[in-house]
Parts: sequence; structure tokens; C-alpha cells
Amino acid sequence: MTNWQELESKYFMHTVNRVPLTLVRGKGTRVWDENGREYLDFVAGWAVNSLGHCHPAVIQAVTEQVSTLIQTSNQFYTLPQIQLAELLVKNSCLNKVFFCNSGAEANEGAVKLARRYGKLKLNGAYEVITATNSFHGRTLAMTAATGQAKFQQAYLPLPAGFVNVEYNNIEAIKSATGDKTCAVMLEPIQGEGGVNLPDDNYLKEVRDWCDQKGILLILDEIQTGIGRLGTLFGYEQYGIEPDIITLAKGLASGVPIGAFLAKDRASVFAPGDHGSTFGGNPLACAAAYATVKYIIDHNIAGNAGKVGQYLIKGLEGLKRKFNFITEVRGRGLLVALEFSSDIGTELLTACLEGGMLVNRVKPNALRLMPPLTIGNKEVDEALGILDKALSSVGKEVVK
Repeated sequence: MTNWQELESKYFMHTVNRVPLTLVRGKGTRVWDENGREYLDFVAGWAVNSLGHCHPAVIQAVTEQVSTLIQTSNQFYTLPQIQLAELLVKNSCLNKVFFCNSGAEANEGAVKLARRYGKLKLNGAYEVITATNSFHGRTLAMTAATGQAKFQQAYLPLPAGFVNVEYNNIEAIKSATGDKTCAVMLEPIQGEGGVNLPDDNYLKEVRDWCDQKGILLILDEIQTGIGRLGTLFGYEQYGIEPDIITLAKGLASGVPIGAFLAKDRASVFAPGDHGSTFGGNPLACAAAYATVKYIIDHNIAGNAGKVGQYLIKGLEGLKRKFNFITEVRGRGLLVALEFSSDIGTELLTACLEGGMLVNRVKPNALRLMPPLTIGNKEVDEALGILDKALSSVGKEVVK
């Protein structure tokens, strides 16, 4: 029998410490390893598989498109791209869209657009204010935008033009704003930073400040968009409208695609200012159109909101049972459990042994981001596995 993990270590750059599990098949909220063992998936490709694994609507769209037209170039019009653009614009507060291949590319494009806006409208302003504990991607520029020193130290000096300030602190943004500022870029809820929620009025205050200063508000909705928080877009949770948003992860339920959307006033690119060879190709756009349309037509975001509340209530019950759980936080189906000590790895292993995939987002925290299609029955199953895992690991915490 082939040792796939040994082959990976031989041929693949060591950029991630993988969980020792080789997955070969997925269906709905379940995945199976090479030995045929089944797991409940509460990672969902890092919040990517919004409709679960191999959803029929996505399978049909990809199968039809792959036998029709996979790639041309953006020199030509293609139907799936235009259909997806119309669907996203008509169901958001934005007016124009650009398609790329990933979240990092979407954020790069959004920042590039904001700099172009600053050049044309703000006397050459180019700085973007971002938040500490944020995560905006792995490119060099987005490493500079990401407000976490652990991602930055190995790549100094970083590209100029980003100012990291404390998250959930409007005064920090005001103090950092100057003549060079063209935009503020924030995650509505910080995902990779630990599922950090802002105060209810924070984004409204940021929106008001941006309006006062005539600068743009960019919302990185790579993780919070496409239904994960209980509404199609995260900004709807806070009663504001951004000038630019970025999307990726759940947009095509597993097929790689990214996008950034902008209000008309911020759509300042001219022909030649931006582009992508593969961005917006017919195959990815067909998958994304099928995904987003299914989410809208079947109110999958509403399901995420209701089931998310049920999940959080269940996790609060576990918090009362295990005193080393210090916090349960989240919204919709983006949720974290935080602990009094660094037991995240041990808990991940215990959950794996119990037949459930989770994400150790911090040494002392687990992140849960299952498919948006899950129901209460699957949540009950997950809570049962977590209960047993917490009981097992908790014995060591008590010692």
C-alpha cells in the first residue's frame, strides 16, 4: 500500500504541519480517509465547502461546463462570468466586480484599486490601515497588510503602504489616518486571528470615519462572506455598506475562485490597470454561480444562522461543564472555543480519534466552520465527540 504521507514529505515543500490523515473522498458533511474511515467535517476546507463536499448542484454545473468550455481569456466575453457578476451585484450593495483565483489575489486587487482611487481622488494617497490579528493572505503585500508579526518577521523588509492598528478600536484608526491614507481594510469578524468579534458599533464608527475623511472602506469577506455568518454577506450583520468587499473561500464550494466588488465611485480601474489569465474562467464561474444561486434560492445563509445559534448554545453547555473552556465566541457557522491552556493540538487529535475534523486556530483555541448545509442532528453528533475529547484532554488539564 502506498505511503502517501511519506511521499508528500519527499516531494512537497514543508510549508504546513499537516494532520496525519489522508482524505480520499467527501460527501456532504462527511469525508473518508484512505482506510475507509468516516469523519464529520467541521473544517470544510477552511470554510470553503459552503455546500459541503460534492454537492449535486456544483457537480452538475462543473460537469456541464468542463465538457463545454473551460478557459478562453478575458479578451473575450463568456457566459458564466457575466451570469455570476450579475448574481453577485444584484444581491449585494456593490456595483462592479472583478474575478481572480484566490482570496489573497482578491485582497491584492482591492488594495490596488484603493491605491488607484487615492492616486486619482486623494492627491496620491496610498496607505491602507489594517488591524492587528488580521489575516489577508500570503503574498508579500498581503503579509504586510496582515497584522500578525509571526507572519511578517521572516520577510522583512515588507512592502510599504500598510499601517497595522489595534482591532476594534476606532480611536486607533483615527490616530493612524493621515494625508497618505486611502483606505481602511478590515475583516468584519477576524477568522484566522481566532474568530474575534468587534463591538456592535465598531464598523459603523469606521464607516462614519471613512465618510468624514473621504477614504474607502474595504471589507475582507473572504471568510465571512457567502452565508457563513447567517446573511449572504457579513456587512449586513452590522448595518453598513462598504466601498469594496473581497470574496473567495465559500464562493464556489471548493473550486478555486476569488472576487472583489466595488461601488461605482470606487470602480476607478481603466483598461490595462488590472487583469488575470485564469481569473473568471468559465469553469470556476459556473461552479460559483451554481453555489451562490443555490445558497440564495434555498436560504442556506438563514440555515447557517439558525444552526449556528444551536451550535453556540451547545458549546456554552460544554463551557459550563468544563471550567478550562474560557470562551465560546462566533456568529453563524464561524465559531471558536478558547481554553485556559495550550491544549488545542491535543484536542484536535482527540476529536480526530472520535471521528471529527476541527481546526486548531491558535494554540489555545479550536475553530469550527462546517458546511452551511448542516443540521441540528450533525451538531449534536459534533457536540458528543467534543464532549468526549474534552473529557479526555481535561484530565491532563486538571493535573
